[in-house]
Amino acid sequence: MANHGFNDSGRLLFDMPGDADEAEASSLPGKLPSYIADHRKRLRSRFMEGGAAALPDYELLELVLFRAIPRQDVKPLARLLLETFGDFNRVISATPARLLMVKGVGDAVVQELKIVEAAAQRLMRAKVINRPVLSSWDALLDYCHTAMAHRENEQFRILYLDRKNVLIADEEQANGTVDHVPVYPREVVKRALEVNASALIMVHNHPSGDPTPSEADISMTLQVQEAAQVLGITLHDHLIIGKSREVSFRSAGYL
Repeated sequence: MANHGFNDSGRLLFDMPGDADEAEASSLPGKLPSYIADHRKRLRSRFMEGGAAALPDYELLELVLFRAIPRQDVKPLARLLLETFGDFNRVISATPARLLMVKGVGDAVVQELKIVEAAAQRLMRAKVINRPVLSSWDALLDYCHTAMAHRENEQFRILYLDRKNVLIADEEQANGTVDHVPVYPREVVKRALEVNASALIMVHNHPSGDPTPSEADISMTLQVQEAAQVLGITLHDHLIIGKSREVSFRSAGYL
C-alpha cells in the first residue's frame, strides 16, 4: 500500500508517483493557497466538533479526498462523484473501474475510498462475527446493508452458523450481473459441511434497490432448504438487501 506523508499544513513531505489526472490537478507548487488551507482547517474542526452529522455528503467526501489530493480544492471532485454515483455510500462502494472513469480520479483517490469502505465493513462485521446471530439480528442487518446495499452487481453471501447459532464464517459465494447471480444449492451445502456448520443464512442484494424476491429467488431458496435438510442443516433465512430496506424470507412466509 502506498504511504503518503504529510505535515500539519497538508503538504507532502515526500512526493509519490501518481496518476496523470491527480498529478496535474495537485501540481500547485509550494504552500497551499490560504483559502484552501483555511477551508480544510474549518472542515476538519466542524467534523471533530460535530461528527459526521454536522457535514453534508459532499463535505464528508472532501475530508476523504484531502489525503489523496493534498494540494488542490477537492470540492468540485466531491460534487462530481456524488453527481455520478448518487450519494456518499454509492461513491464509497463503487468499483475501482467505475471510479477511474470520473475525471480527476486516479489510483490515490480510489485507494482512499476503498480504505473507508473496508473500514466500515470491518466495523460492522466485528459486531456479528463469533456472536449469536439470532440475538443480534439488527447488527447483522446493518452489516449486510453496509456490505451489499450499494453494490452495482448482485452478490450472494452465505453466513454459516454453529449449533449455538454463532456466526463462524461469512463467505461470498458468487458475483453476478445487475439482475442475476448464479447459485448452486449443492455448493452451498457442500461448503456448510466443510466449515462444520449446523445452520446457515443466505444473503444477496438487488442492485435495483427493490428487495422484492423474484420467482427464481424463491425457487432457489427452496432448493437449498431441501438439500440442507437432507444433511441436518437448518436454513434460518434468506435475506434480500435493497437500498433502504430488506426482505426476510422467514418473516415474509416463504420459509
